[in-house]
Amino acid sequence: MPLALDGSAGSNRPSTGRAQISANNDLDAIRAWLSRFVDTRTTFENYRKEAERLVLWSVVMLGKPLASLTHEDCLRYQRFLADPQPAATWVAGGGRKHARTDARWRPFYGPLSPASQRQAIVILNALFSWLVQAGYLAGNPLSLSRQRARQAAPHITRYLEPSIWQEVKDYIATMPRDTARESAHAYRVRWLFTLLYLGGLRIAEVGANNMGQFSVRRDVDGTMRWWLTVHGKGGKERLIPATREMMVELSRYRQHLGLSALPSPNEDTPLVLPIGATTANGGTQTCAPLTRAALHAIVKEVFAGAAVKLRERDPSAAARADILEQASAHWLRH
Repeated sequence: MPLALDGSAGSNRPSTGRAQISANNDLDAIRAWLSRFVDTRTTFENYRKEAERLVLWSVVMLGKPLASLTHEDCLRYQRFLADPQPAATWVAGGGRKHARTDARWRPFYGPLSPASQRQAIVILNALFSWLVQAGYLAGNPLSLSRQRARQAAPHITRYLEPSIWQEVKDYIATMPRDTARESAHAYRVRWLFTLLYLGGLRIAEVGANNMGQFSVRRDVDGTMRWWLTVHGKGGKERLIPATREMMVELSRYRQHLGLSALPSPNEDTPLVLPIGATTANGGTQTCAPLTRAALHAIVKEVFAGAAVKLRERDPSAAARADILEQASAHWLRH
């Protein structure tokens, strides 16, 4: 990057004072900020994405480094997020994701929704504030933005009422099992939805934890019970009570895979396995867990299938089928 654009001589760099980080250019300063989130993959990737988008826009569209951005520049960037133009420069064709090494890679896949725009600005405001605190910037150009008035807590609207949840369960129960692959998929779906609904796990937590985290512990009343220790968002650990229904479903899934009914301590079998990830003797191969994208795709496929079945059975239930088509894994936590 040319010296004039690397931020080392940016107009928002402090003239006095001692910086708390060794970075002397924008990229190194951003790396220092991101280093605080390396243990939380999802957060790290989201924060890096927003910082990268802003730096690219600043250099390409304004010809200035991050360390020279003004409040007016930030307002202009907010408008840009709603419609990244020229699209050929900024938006991947057809909204498809490409590897960063691919010439077709672009920072955006289309205009950001209002919610995504707000989230981007929240992340960038945190970046600027930290860089000011670290002594790399003299001021936060986003701090002058109008603050939204505090509002009452919103009502939870993204959830599945019992009758719609029953449609999902009925659909899962009737999934085809004519081939070995169909059967494996049906067992996997049933167990995945058990984790999401009964356990309240996030999609990322399903992929990041394993069966060895089930354990028997003594309850406050002295009863021995099964629990699932989940390492979740922000590196926090929480205990989830593994109900009898959850343990029955776990045993059903494991026995279909040829495993023992119950997991052993420190077992590293992923909570949900890719199809075909078992050996002939019933052991599990060393395999990577399903990605968040793959798990999301499975969940959306089930919701869509349940919606189709509902429409076929009851044409007057179009509104309820629409809800199913909109649903995502997060709805199950509600």
